[in-house]
Amino acid sequence: MRFRSQLANASIFSKLTASLSSLGKVCWMRLEEGFIRFTIIPDQGTQVWAQLSVDSIFEEESYILESNTGVINLEVPIGSLHRALRSAVASKSANLRLTKKGNVPLLALTIRATSWTTGSNALGIPENATTEHPSTTSSTTDTNANTSISTSTANPRPAGPRERETVITQEIPVKVLHESAVEGLHQPRCRDPDVNILLPSLIQLKGISERFTKLATESKASSSSSTTTAASPKLELAANMHGSLRISIGTDAFRISSTWTDLLNPSLDPGQLGQGELEQLPSERMRGLAADDEAAWAKVKIDGKDWSRILSVGRLNPRVVAFLSMRRL
Repeated sequence: MRFRSQLANASIFSKLTASLSSLGKVCWMRLEEGFIRFTIIPDQGTQVWAQLSVDSIFEEESYILESNTGVINLEVPIGSLHRALRSAVASKSANLRLTKKGNVPLLALTIRATSWTTGSNALGIPENATTEHPSTTSSTTDTNANTSISTSTANPRPAGPRERETVITQEIPVKVLHESAVEGLHQPRCRDPDVNILLPSLIQLKGISERFTKLATESKASSSSSTTTAASPKLELAANMHGSLRISIGTDAFRISSTWTDLLNPSLDPGQLGQGELEQLPSERMRGLAADDEAAWAKVKIDGKDWSRILSVGRLNPRVVAFLSMRRL
């Protein structure tokens, strides 16, 4: 079993792992020949099934994947991977590989970074404080990852500023999953959505959603004499095929809502479906209803705190399309 590749876009990879880490601690990472899949299945809350092409993250020319089945399944602590990737965003180059230390499988991220020193030696130490040693190495360790940093210089040293290259290797302990351990996991099948709509500014939407959730939580806490922990309030999301989105929440004491209009309702590519099939889609039937008809609105309810975590995908791309199905979310 072997995996190794140069990172082509560390920024996208870092933003993706940042979004995933807000939804779960452990991620199933499935490496295939043409795709990389990321799956998070918590005990409760939102599931994540993400798929990216190899070339969106890695360099195809350096992508090496060797396995008896042509697939490698890894259980990855997604927070540790994200922390490692943050240091790779501004690096000169970065390499990710599957390795092993003893009996512990690891994802090793090696980055190369360059900087200019102000002194006449690569370490930027004043001339009278330098030694004859040409290199130095230091390492730090935490419970999730090992990090080693090395810098090097060569004698003789020319006068003036010098470029210094730093090599940093961070090791993230992972679990290699046998195919039999994941063969029963399948992405849930959802019915065709009733409404698809491009969400407004996710920062604004997240701020309003969190404010509504906080008000409802405080209202329930003040009106309840029970000391048991209450579940997070449910937000109601409603949208139609005429560019309107509404988010609301209600308690015994109040009901508040916020509405956006003139949003975009993306249409499916007619080339993917026949004209007859396109017309039969629930979203197209909803488009045919009047904008002021309450029946034209698709409504779903979702945990307020869970919804706030979902909106963290804005780190990866601020343009997000939501699909609402009234029978299943």
